[in-house]
Amino acid sequence: MLSKRIIPCLDIRDGVVVKGVNFDNIKEIADPVELAKYYNKTGADELVFYDISAAIEQRSIFLTLLREVAKEVFIPLCVGGNITTLADIEAVLANGADKVSINSGALKNPNLINEAAKKYGNQCIVASVDIKRTALGFEVFSAGGRIATGIEALGWIVELEKRGAGEVVVNSIDTDGVRGGFDLPLLEAISALITIPIIASGGAGNAEHFITLFESNPKVDGGLAASIFHLKELPIPELKQALAAKNIRVRSSGYDKV
Repeated sequence: MLSKRIIPCLDIRDGVVVKGVNFDNIKEIADPVELAKYYNKTGADELVFYDISAAIEQRSIFLTLLREVAKEVFIPLCVGGNITTLADIEAVLANGADKVSINSGALKNPNLINEAAKKYGNQCIVASVDIKRTALGFEVFSAGGRIATGIEALGWIVELEKRGAGEVVVNSIDTDGVRGGFDLPLLEAISALITIPIIASGGAGNAEHFITLFESNPKVDGGLAASIFHLKELPIPELKQALAAKNIRVRSSGYDKV
């Protein structure tokens, strides 16, 4: 069995790491370069860099900031934010990304996933999907959770796998920032339909939430979180020790203390 991945997420707006609740009430938290150094040192398995306002402002990712962050990490770096063309993918890969996260770009042009997977390999292409419960059931949202698309999420994720996405990040808007635990029913529904790795995002508030996530759904490959890591409320070495104590396989952080 592969080790479960613990993944901090840097949501970046105007060059600063921010965090909100249910994709709203955004507040500034920290400097992304300093956080990248911290996570590289304390045992994160990967790091996600999202330029969350790029799609709303209809601009490209801040490549200068990406380069600064990439210099500080020696773990896989996944980057997203208004990735809509192969040229966008080429740019972020050339500036330090190991993987590319595609969200709204795939909604605008689903063939982007096919083209990107063919050119760069499935392992490089991460589909990110923002999902909220509505009258439709599980509905896909775009523009940072602001716009309902009318697309049913489970079918969309199946399509993304068929088009060549190598893994999927499931962002639950309903549980985001609430710290009541991951969206287990949503994750269970998705894991029954696809075979690519699933990264759960939204709802982590303590170590027990990660334990419950991995014990309840072995098909989930990683847990992604933001504020509890950024604010040092749950240091990654401490989390990995708690998981290991429950016989959940994790990579050693290499650090006993933060």
